[in-house]
Amino acid sequence: MGKIRHYVLPVFLLLMLACSPKQDPLEKVLSIREMGELATTEYTVTRIVKASDDKTWYKIGERKILMSVEATVKAGIDLRSVDADNITISGKSIRILLPPPKLISLKLPPEKIKVEYQEVGVLRQDFTNAERDALLAQAEAQINRDIEATGIFQTTEKNTRFVLTRFLQQLGYENIDISFNHSFLNQENR
Repeated sequence: MGKIRHYVLPVFLLLMLACSPKQDPLEKVLSIREMGELATTEYTVTRIVKASDDKTWYKIGERKILMSVEATVKAGIDLRSVDADNITISGKSIRILLPPPKLISLKLPPEKIKVEYQEVGVLRQDFTNAERDALLAQAEAQINRDIEATGIFQTTEKNTRFVLTRFLQQLGYENIDISFNHSFLNQENR
């Protein structure tokens, strides 16, 4: 479901910057901020939305629609907010406290939106673009509401640990502890 993206080039370039001989160890580690929003997880989520206004008393005939929406959801960590207070270095050991994972993007590609079923009575008009757009907004709201239940944030933590552990190992650290500060969950909107 979730997958780690290939961030070899950005991590390689960052590693080259971090390995310059004149930087102190803390500054080398703080170079992770250059990654900005590091998206480490991408999920594809499908939602079905429907509409029906058959029960309207002044309209004669049925009108129903069923649409499937396949969204691409990316989650990651905003590394720009990491500062020296979030990092503890002791010899070959390092501890980093990262912000919690967040939703970075949610896209509904037009080619992934399909009308699965539509029934419009002869005395009724087709669904308008505005009505279809309202259904897409409903699907997006459902995805946002249910995103945490997919496990995307847990996968993002795992993938972020993987990427940053490899980076920190290249800097020479042997004991690496990466944790996430979830105390901001109530203050920030994921």
